[in-house]
Amino acid sequence: MKYNAGLTFQYGLIIFLSAFLLFQVQPLMGKLILPWFGGSASVWTTCMLFFQATLLFGYVYSHWIVKALSPYKQSILHIALLVLSLFLLPIAPSEIWKPSGDENPTTQILGLLFVSIGLPYFVLSTTGPLVQAWFAREKTAGLPYRLFALSNLGSMIALLAYPTLFEPLLPTRWQSYSWSALFFFFVLACGTLAWQKRHGQPLAHADDTNEPPPSARSLTTWILLATCPSILMVADTSYLTENIAPVPMIWVAPLTLYLLSFILCFESKGWYQRKIYLPLLIVSLFVLSYLPTMEVHALPTFVEMAINFACFFVICMACHGELAQQQPHPKFLTTYYLMLAIGGVAGGFFVGVIAPYFFNGNYELSIGIVLAGTIIAIVFFADQRFDRTSRKVIAVGGAVCFLALIGFIRVNDHLFELRGSKLSLRNFYGTLKVIENAEGGYINLMHGQISHGRQYTDPNRRLEPTSYYVRESGVGKVITIGQAGAKSIKVGVIGLGIGTLAAYARPDDAFRFYEINPQVIEVARERFDFLSSASLKSDLILGDARLRLEHEPPQKFDVLVIDAFSGDSVPVHLLTLEAFAQYFKHLKPDGVLALHVTNRFLDLEPVVWTAAEHFAAEVRMVRMEVAPGQAGFRSHWAVMTRNKAYFDNALLKDAKRMEAPKNFLPWKDDYSSLISILY
Repeated sequence: MKYNAGLTFQYGLIIFLSAFLLFQVQPLMGKLILPWFGGSASVWTTCMLFFQATLLFGYVYSHWIVKALSPYKQSILHIALLVLSLFLLPIAPSEIWKPSGDENPTTQILGLLFVSIGLPYFVLSTTGPLVQAWFAREKTAGLPYRLFALSNLGSMIALLAYPTLFEPLLPTRWQSYSWSALFFFFVLACGTLAWQKRHGQPLAHADDTNEPPPSARSLTTWILLATCPSILMVADTSYLTENIAPVPMIWVAPLTLYLLSFILCFESKGWYQRKIYLPLLIVSLFVLSYLPTMEVHALPTFVEMAINFACFFVICMACHGELAQQQPHPKFLTTYYLMLAIGGVAGGFFVGVIAPYFFNGNYELSIGIVLAGTIIAIVFFADQRFDRTSRKVIAVGGAVCFLALIGFIRVNDHLFELRGSKLSLRNFYGTLKVIENAEGGYINLMHGQISHGRQYTDPNRRLEPTSYYVRESGVGKVITIGQAGAKSIKVGVIGLGIGTLAAYARPDDAFRFYEINPQVIEVARERFDFLSSASLKSDLILGDARLRLEHEPPQKFDVLVIDAFSGDSVPVHLLTLEAFAQYFKHLKPDGVLALHVTNRFLDLEPVVWTAAEHFAAEVRMVRMEVAPGQAGFRSHWAVMTRNKAYFDNALLKDAKRMEAPKNFLPWKDDYSSLISILY
């Protein structure tokens, strides 16, 4: 076959551009809707489910159109879809999809994405297999599967470019406009190609070979090999976010490595070699099984992340390498990609829907590790030829023992996590455990491995404020100052926890709590005593606090506490200028805003300082360091007020002024960059 460079470039450009747009819109839409759902990490998981499902429908469409329609009808139908998708530009989620508080967030997000970008994303998702099928019927040298590697390269570049280039430089509005402009160019290019190739030969007749169709065993193998990395990608991202470090690249890194393994395995068969990767796979499965058993700070954070990513990449290489070695004849190309898409959706559905609503803990990573090892072992032994039966028996026995070992490690770790647990719950917003520490004399509410409050079991100390809220903390001092000389004060609290701040309530004080997770409210009421105090006058408002405050009349709070962070995760929508405008709307003129900004990875001082500067308020940082065994936890509280004399109070004598940040842009609803505040 004669090589046609111009033709190959045309096909390659369209596939590369479609993949770039596919993976550029994923973090963009996630960022746009994240504020509406409390900044939960599950927003990304649900978005991934939508994108994988739409990709599957795109592959089904491509498979059907190639098998059922003539090239002319293929071109006309696809051009029509391309043109129709332009009517949804520019992309933006409609305000009518903002939740009110009692909706199922998973179905709400899926519906929102379907209406907002469903058709453009569907059209893009069809491009890879469909254009490769058109390429396969051309009389030109080169395998269409190499275009799959090019597609994944475009995807990886898009993922890396978003947090490092587009997010820091452009507001989300202009990101949307830029994406829409590129999509318009893609429609022109793809539509032109479809029109040019409308008189081509059907793919089934493009080659006169008598290749048999893939067997049911092959189809099943392709699905399972695609499912395992999909489960591990989403589950490992969730594990890293909740337990190690919610830094900006944490969502992007696993998906980038996932795509890189596709690129290497499908670009050339030389990248994946069993003799190298199978030993590495054994080590990686063991290490990835053992890492969660270690304490959070057992290794330096980025060392643990590097080890985790390396092991994850090896597993992806093993699964995708085995997939690449089973590529069928090009005339079965769309069937092959359809099976890969089914596997991807199966993994995403398991982690995004089954796990949050049917498990009471984070078990999907463990399941993914054991399943990946099992599937690779089955594929290897089904394909490998042994000289003697005894060697095969020994090898199979060794594999079974190894899989039993990593399974035992993971089961034992989960049993250890549940030790002392009085309750374990899970939903869209994460996993909650109520754990009793008899030795310490307290019960604790854990979100992942982060404490959300503890209460003493001693009846004489049960209403004593603890953890981040002791009287020596920033928020403790703010409430104490507010109560001094006043018969009553009104306090607003964004983020309930176990309701520890209710310990400060006097008979005439009023506390108003905002909490997005209904399970947190349930646990705080039924398992802890702070909210049941006879002296407490309180309201509990279910829903995202930002959205609730937007629709409420001014509450005239004396103190408003912002403490809705899940560990070190940052709900960006609660730190934008628009959010601070809501806070000051609900504060009295001399009211005080207390923000919990304790974080191991992110320096939130520039965000707080620029907000105070914008609203002509004074701001100080109250830091508290405590020794092990004390009731309080290390905490940093930013205290902000328009009352210029407020910081003359003796309790705030140690409050520190913040330095004006250099070249820092204030965060807004359409602009924020976590990279700019990394320590």
